[in-house]
Parts: sequence; structure tokens; C-alpha cells
Amino acid sequence: MADPTVIADDVHVVYKVHSGGRKGGATAALGRLLSRRPGPGVREVHAVRGVSFTAYRGEAIGLIGTNGSGKSTLLKAIAGLQPVTRGRVYSQGRPSLLGVNAALMNDLSGERNVILGGLAMGMSRGQIRERYQGIVDFSGINEKGDFASLPMRTYSSGMGARLRFSIAAAKDHDVLMIDEALATGDAAFQRRSQKRVEELRERAGTVFLVSHGIATVRATCDRAIWLESGVLRMDGPAAEVCDAYEAFTRRA
Repeated sequence: MADPTVIADDVHVVYKVHSGGRKGGATAALGRLLSRRPGPGVREVHAVRGVSFTAYRGEAIGLIGTNGSGKSTLLKAIAGLQPVTRGRVYSQGRPSLLGVNAALMNDLSGERNVILGGLAMGMSRGQIRERYQGIVDFSGINEKGDFASLPMRTYSSGMGARLRFSIAAAKDHDVLMIDEALATGDAAFQRRSQKRVEELRERAGTVFLVSHGIATVRATCDRAIWLESGVLRMDGPAAEVCDAYEAFTRRA
């Protein structure tokens, strides 16, 4: 059996949402903080409820579910970006989370962002130079001009998302988590992305993919996890889980 890369053990994530104005000034706010009492207009959201699973090397796992089901929150918890309220997450290596809103710098050019993004992932400057042209070509941002030399703020949302994916995909990962990034390109880019996901799996990595596009999960993943209202509803072969989810959404 392949080695496990991620173990989620009864994971719960609860966070607070501020829905109203704060009252009582700084002294009252400090008192609430010290006493751990929620302030006025604050409610707790139980986003992930007792989720347990084990992911293995070589798997591509799709996370599916309706809006607000806890998919992105679970990925952030695996990546260590969202504190776990109860339970444990164990991971092999350093999980890398790629989201459509991943932080690149809008005032810098695409070229500079490729360099900074590569350094942030632990690549050397030599590795970045070797892979730079491949990253730009993969993203397709230069197909209609030299956009790599322009600030990121001039890019469309799709161009920015494609560049983010291209930077992340330039390096092999023990665990790579992709949040909706494959839904932001044309058919040719999606084919390139799916091929790259396959390559990452073949090199003994694990890929998690969050997508509202069930067809993308079917085409890219061999396993799927279905979350609904923070609860794990089903975990199994991608085709079976996607069929059950689609039947559920038709009834809803």
C-alpha cells in the first residue's frame, strides 16, 4: 500500500464571524478577549464537523460539495493556514495550497511574481531561471502580447489564476492543494493542467482539487470526498461520489 501523506483525524473547524458593530470601546474589547467571551454581533460558524480520512501518495482527490460546505476551509486546515478547533491533521512534507486568490503582488510584473513565487516555494534562482519560460508558456499569458513584463493589476482574473497555477505546478510537491484554479482557463489550458496533475501524481505526490465543475473532478481525480454542511457525506471512487452528489443536487 502507498504511504499516507495526509491524515485528518476527527477535524473540527469553528471560527467567529462579526455581523454587527463593536460596542463598549477598547477596554470592553480587551475584557472580552481575556475572558474569551464573544463580543456583540459575533457568531460562531462550525465550518468543518468531525472529518476523518487518509490520503496516499499518487492519489488525486477531488473535494466537492455545495457552496459553504467547508471545502476551502478544510484545505486551509490541512495547509496549516486555518487553526483546527478539535482533532488533528498530520501531513508528510509541507502541503502547498494554491487558490485563485493566492497572494501575488499586483504592482509587480508577471516576471517578478514568477521569481518571488518560485523563491517562496523553495526553488533556487537557478531553478527559476531554468523553468521561467516554461512557466510563462504554460500559463499562456503572453499569447496576446508581452504581458509578463506588465504589472499583475493589468491581468484579467483568469490570467492571474493561470499564472498562479503555472508557478505552483513548476515544482513537485508532496501535497498540492488546488482551489478552483483549473476552472479559470480555456479548454487547452485545462488539458495542460490535467496533464500536469497526472505528472505530479506519477512523481509520488498527492493532489487535492476543489472544484464546482464535476466534469473536472471526473476527468482529473481517481477519488472524491463529498462535504455537505461541513460533514463528510461520502468518500470513494470519483465516479461513484460524483454520481451521488449530482443526484443529491437534482433533488435539492
